[in-house]
Amino acid sequence: MDRAQKREFVASFNETLGNAGVIVVAHYAGLSVAQMTDLRARMKEAGGQIKVAKNQLVKRALEGTDAESIQDLFQGPTCVAFSVDPVAAPKITVEFAKKNQNLAILGGAMGSTVLDVDGVKSLASLPSLDEIRATIAGLLQAPAGKIARILNEPGGQIARVLQARADQAAG
Repeated sequence: MDRAQKREFVASFNETLGNAGVIVVAHYAGLSVAQMTDLRARMKEAGGQIKVAKNQLVKRALEGTDAESIQDLFQGPTCVAFSVDPVAAPKITVEFAKKNQNLAILGGAMGSTVLDVDGVKSLASLPSLDEIRATIAGLLQAPAGKIARILNEPGGQIARVLQARADQAAG
């Protein structure tokens, strides 16, 4: 990369990290290309991204963002996982790290809040925004279904009473 490309990368990555809901930093030494490709695919499917870049460039990209205080995590072979959804990147990273010991989570940031390893794992245990939306939608639909059943029930009771009277008269 020449200087112009580095400046362009830093500027675009600065904007990306500034818009991220969460950032997770991990060591990836020892991961094979296939494993890293699998991690990238899982992250993309969840709505996040993973980047591997020189630590110095990432530190520069973090300048001026809320997550600027995590610059000291960038030592050695690091990768950055990030997503707009504050749960997606931690969830995928933690699940992948459980199966692959070569991925070691170092910490991260959610806005200006610095996260340690336990903080990232706590975020990973929360339901995603899509799961929360589905739960809320289900809760909102349940009362409507109950109202419909209640409104239909008196008519059904009257029909059963009339049928019982008809059976008595016939029998």
